[in-house]
Amino acid sequence: MVSDSGDEVIVVGGGVIGLTTAVVLAERGRRVRLWTRDPVERTTSAVAGALWWPYRIEPVARARAWALRSLDVYEELAGRPGVTGVRMVEGVLGETGLDEVDGWATARLPGLRASTPAEYAGTGLWARLPLIDMSTHLPWLRERLRAAGGTVEDRTVSALPDADAAVVVNCTGLGARALVPDGSVRPVRGQLVVVTNPGIHTWLVSTAASGAMAYFFPQPGGLVLGGTAEEDAWSRTPDPAVADAIVRRCAALRPEIAGARVLEHRVGLRPARDSVRLERLRLPDGRVLVHNYGHGGGGVTVAWGCAEEAAGLAGAGR
Repeated sequence: MVSDSGDEVIVVGGGVIGLTTAVVLAERGRRVRLWTRDPVERTTSAVAGALWWPYRIEPVARARAWALRSLDVYEELAGRPGVTGVRMVEGVLGETGLDEVDGWATARLPGLRASTPAEYAGTGLWARLPLIDMSTHLPWLRERLRAAGGTVEDRTVSALPDADAAVVVNCTGLGARALVPDGSVRPVRGQLVVVTNPGIHTWLVSTAASGAMAYFFPQPGGLVLGGTAEEDAWSRTPDPAVADAIVRRCAALRPEIAGARVLEHRVGLRPARDSVRLERLRLPDGRVLVHNYGHGGGGVTVAWGCAEEAAGLAGAGR
């Protein structure tokens, strides 16, 4: 049965995309119910290393606009890092030169420059970017939603039309593969290792000649080491051999990592798609359905820009 309230919205999906979309809708005056299969602390977003950078996300022009809007928000949230989980942290984007980034980056990111040999042995960019501690940020988003009058319900959805509201927003990530259904959504498996931080305060993203990734992000709970990007891999079980290889690659960049104690292993399945699906449709009964999924590993980077566009499509103006 559809709710009698025409201003009610159900957002399906409790990761960073769903939570952020729900927050924007609620703060624009809509009555919002967030349905999530898992507690926010156990969503794919909770596993993310969560460095802001528009990386491997299509369509490029729209993704850049979403990312830049999100950057505006994260810069403001970084004024309260202990509360929001957002900090502005310096580091190096390896294998990237100034001539390889578009003008938007140099115009929008003060201090963006070529890294020095002391900072990185290869070609790299030194940048100050948002780094988000998801263990703090996701619960903060949930409480911000509640403060705006929204509710969070643990609920599994088998079909989008089952959501009993005038407007339904689909932010189910990888779940959209079966729920929509959309067979173009596929997992890209990422494995991480969290170790005690041996005194590293900057982040680094590097790609070896072999194409293997290595990155580390200093987070309050430890140094997050990565990583992998295995397409169409569904296992959520950490692979000890993969974990050992991640530590070796990171220790080759910063030798002190070799002696760090392992605290945790994490695996997440990024909800990849050839391009983000952000559009408004009509359900057979005339209700509004907004899709907002397929962000791959860029969900944190574009979350606020996508949330604001999705809210507009849902009929919630500024």
